[in-house]
Order: sequence, then C-alpha cells, then structure tokens
Amino acid sequence: MDIRLEEIDIAVDQDRIRGTALSPTRRLPGVLFVHGWGGSQQHDLVRAREAAGLGCVCLTFDLRGHESTAAQWETVSRELNLRDLVAAYDWLASHPVVDRSAIAVVGISYGGYLATILTALRRVRWLALRSPALYKDRDWELAKRKLHLDPDLPAYRRRPVAAQDNRALRAAAEFNGDALLVEAERDVVVPRQTTENYRKAFDKTRSLTSRTIADADHALTGKQAQKDYTAVLIKWLTEMIVGAREQAAKTEVEENKKRQSAA
Repeated sequence: MDIRLEEIDIAVDQDRIRGTALSPTRRLPGVLFVHGWGGSQQHDLVRAREAAGLGCVCLTFDLRGHESTAAQWETVSRELNLRDLVAAYDWLASHPVVDRSAIAVVGISYGGYLATILTALRRVRWLALRSPALYKDRDWELAKRKLHLDPDLPAYRRRPVAAQDNRALRAAAEFNGDALLVEAERDVVVPRQTTENYRKAFDKTRSLTSRTIADADHALTGKQAQKDYTAVLIKWLTEMIVGAREQAAKTEVEENKKRQSAA
C-alpha cells in the first residue's frame, strides 16, 4: 500500500511556510467475497457495501452451480469452483485502481475452504474465514455435491487433521499475511475441531485473530448473529487497512528523511 509524500510551500501574508503533504495513491485495497455452498453473492452485499465505505474496491460473485448457473449444481466440482475464484481474483487484481499488494479475501464455509487454497495460488494480504469447511483431498474433480455422500465426512471434520494431510491446511500453513478466523458457537456443520485444525495450521501468519459468534448456527440464521459477524469483519478489515496505511505513511516519512540526509 503506497503513500505519496510531497513537500510544498504555503503562502501566508508576505511569506511562505514549508509543509509536507501525505496522501494515499489512487490505488485502493481490494476485497473479494466468496460465498458458501448453496449461497450466493447476495449474502455478501451488505458487508461488501460496508467494506466499500472504508475506501476499498469490493467484488462479490456467484460460484458456478449457483444462481444463474444452478443447472450445474449436480456436476460442478471443487476444481471448477476454484477456477471461478481464481478468475474473480484476477479480475479484481487487474482493476485499474486496485493495489495488487493489498487484497483481502473473505470466505464463508465452502468459500472459506476455497479461499484458503487460493492463497497458495495468488497473492493475498488479508484472509478472513467464517466457519471454513474441510474436505478430503481425494476425488478432487468429483462433483462437489457427491462429496457429502461420504459417510466419513462428518467424522473427518470432528478429528484432528495435520496441515500436511490436507490441501487447504497446507495452504494455511504457508500463509504469511493477516488472518481472521470466525466460528459459530452452535455450528454442527463445521464443528469446532475443524476450526481448530485451521487455527493450528496458521503458524506463519503476521497476525491471527479468532472470534466466536455467540449463540449462532452455521448459517447465522438469527439477525443478531448476522449483525455480530458483520461487526467483527468490518472492525477487523478497518484495523488491517488503516494499520497498513499508517505503516506506509511512517515508512515514506522515514525514507524521505534518509533522502534529505543524503542530499
């Protein structure tokens, strides 16, 4: 995230005083939202509007197998949905006003699983996951719908899984940006052990923030739970983005001092 520093003269009475103006460049942070299985971009629009208010370029989209492409529900695979996510990321990163070094990805459940894998394929500075799901690595190109026919999947999510034994967790173990991990207190779809597997995998992050939405189920069906999650996410994004801008300003001031000393 860049900051522009400009030394200026200000006219006052018959004199001129020196000043230094610091301003952000025209490039803005980008925030990419990834909905869960069975969801749609509509679930992300409220939070995207709030994130846009922070001075970000936000993108929501529908994974294949949802909404206008619902006909693919029975056949779409994780591979195809990951390609959807990569394409959406590339669109956002190529936006003329987006700072490619300041992109956040926000994923829910299945979207959180895919978002974590994305960090191994593309540059992500901030990663926010709500109730990220976990799937076995095998049958990667099998229709995603059929993965739930595995009678062992619920048990798999309830047992410890080492980072090296799962693609998403391996990506989490290599992620060195800032991460937010949010769980729902009464989640029976993504149990606490799955969240704990992600938490343990995140051992190289610059920072890891964990939050629990009280009395919430997996879908956050209660309005209060939805409000609580939105508040947690926007507060975290604000801290990350404002903090990055402050650090960029500090760095630019220090570099300017060095240039002046060397002149």
